[in-house]
Amino acid sequence: MERVFIDGMWQYKVDMLQAAALGAIMYYFGIWMRSKVSAFVKYSIPAPVIGGLVIAIATAVLQAKGIASFAFDGTLQRVFMIFFFCTVGMNASYKLVMKGGVIIIAFWAVSTFIAVLQNAANFPITAAFGLDPLMGIIAGSVPMIGGLGTAGAFGALFEDEYAVKGALSAGIACATFGMVAGSILGGPIGEWIIKLHKLITPKHDAHKSTKETPLEAEKTRVEKESELTQDSLVDEDEYKVSGPHLMKTISWIIIASGIGSAVSYYLKMAGITLPPYLGAMMVAIIIRNIGDKTEIFEIDTKGIDIISDITLGLYITMAINSLQLVQLVNLAMPLMIMMAVQIVLIIVAAYFLIFLPFGKNYDSTVMASGLIGFGLGATPNALVCMQALTAKYGPSAKAFFVVPIVGAFLVDISNATVIAIMASFFR
Repeated sequence: MERVFIDGMWQYKVDMLQAAALGAIMYYFGIWMRSKVSAFVKYSIPAPVIGGLVIAIATAVLQAKGIASFAFDGTLQRVFMIFFFCTVGMNASYKLVMKGGVIIIAFWAVSTFIAVLQNAANFPITAAFGLDPLMGIIAGSVPMIGGLGTAGAFGALFEDEYAVKGALSAGIACATFGMVAGSILGGPIGEWIIKLHKLITPKHDAHKSTKETPLEAEKTRVEKESELTQDSLVDEDEYKVSGPHLMKTISWIIIASGIGSAVSYYLKMAGITLPPYLGAMMVAIIIRNIGDKTEIFEIDTKGIDIISDITLGLYITMAINSLQLVQLVNLAMPLMIMMAVQIVLIIVAAYFLIFLPFGKNYDSTVMASGLIGFGLGATPNALVCMQALTAKYGPSAKAFFVVPIVGAFLVDISNATVIAIMASFFR
């Protein structure tokens, strides 16, 4: 591990392989902690969040005390992120979209409306503190629904094009806060809704017949867990992993990633600023649907699920490992107030705009949990929150169909449009 002496302290440079190794270790540390601490299971705190926060807090303390700082190479983290979003694209069959078109459009419309609310809610705060109104956007839907990638892209754009000083650092800090808050809050809010409304869940009858509570069942499952992923969506009794099939699936993902990087480059050259994974995901969607339409080739969806679980777990753990929590300490009072407003807003929206109108049932609860994940952080945060709930209470095919498509693709496009329109209003 390379180290250099900067600003009176040692800075350790963690290379991409070391960062990936640490991510894998802390992922399993998070699983172990879930098996030992019942509160993590009770409140559905995902393993990547538990493990990742240990490193993030430790490095923040060392940096705050002037002992050492750490710089993580994010190369493999970005690769895992892009691979994960490719798996989302590979699952976006037009047949499924057509089948669930109404609910997808409705969820997308609500998510877009929430993006507008996130920005609008911050404007009174920027006015009260005499800040540039664009700072309300950079602390609104840019980092909240957009996540770290969008915060980095639009933060730099706001500084360069609109001369909003500190936009980049503020956006990254807010996205950091949102990633942590979204990962932590999604599961517990889902738990609260289930208990408040005494909802019937897929595992309800099983728990009733065995006289085993959901908490006891989940603890048993975690203690026996020995697979790579925390919440595998693949039943080993029905599907056997084979080298050739998995190689073919991985090859499609790599091809989509490679072509997608070119798409992202040309979009950027054309002046369209979008998160870097969108190009790869769009290509993955095209590949999947060409296969479905022509039947020349077939995408192995079971293999996609396996790769999705692996890349999601590693990406989220590595991302949280490398969070610069010290930036949160340096947030100015108005930004702290904005973050508090965003948390209240997304929880209220999840309950009143998702849970109630989308069925007031278990599926809408899991969707509400997912909204909190990507409404404060990003789609991977939504998925780990949803996985934590479904591992305990049973599957929700509808939620896992709707949320990834809207959160990882559709809402990014509409959010970028909302940001552009609202920003132009103030310039």
